[in-house]
Amino acid sequence: MAGMCVLMHAQGASRDSARVQSPQPKQAEVYQGTTVRVDLLNPILDLARSGWHTYSAEAAVNARFIYRLFPTIELGYAGAFLQQKDAATPLYNGSGEFVRVGLDINPLKKHPEQRSAMLIGVRVGTGWQKMQTPALLAEVPQGKWITDAWGEIVAGVQVDIYKGFNMGWAVRMKFLFTTNSHDELTTPYYIPGFGYRDTMSWGFNYYLGYTF
Repeated sequence: MAGMCVLMHAQGASRDSARVQSPQPKQAEVYQGTTVRVDLLNPILDLARSGWHTYSAEAAVNARFIYRLFPTIELGYAGAFLQQKDAATPLYNGSGEFVRVGLDINPLKKHPEQRSAMLIGVRVGTGWQKMQTPALLAEVPQGKWITDAWGEIVAGVQVDIYKGFNMGWAVRMKFLFTTNSHDELTTPYYIPGFGYRDTMSWGFNYYLGYTF
């Protein structure tokens, strides 16, 4: 009887030891880092355009959650200028800031070691600018601040290249919300963050970034 008790005690101790030593399942990490990206393409395209002189600069910040979700904010400054030869005032001058916010989803299979991603998402954007035209300056000598808003469908990639540095591109289909929000004097030809005014517009970005 004593021997059986010793055996049962040893088996129980062995089971307790196994429970202590067996590795616990690792909980999935929710947050995988934040990426800061700068657009390199559009400033170059602005230099190549003729007729209208446009200029823009923008940066984006996104955070990565559960390897798949990328909430994103994009900030920038842009404008357009058109000067007719020998004219006393520009035919058009408008510039200002813009912001876009949205969410990207990575449809690829989740993998803890895979930092590159395919991104498909949506944005809501708004841009505000001070606009000046000869007709507008005749009524408002300082020009006038105006605001526009739009939505976007975005697709692109973010590829890890070396020790946190990454590059990628994004294609945008933009839909203007404020199509009838301005009168004849304050309807802009160009909208910061959207581009030349139309009900629908396309955009393209090429980014260089770093993930913290």
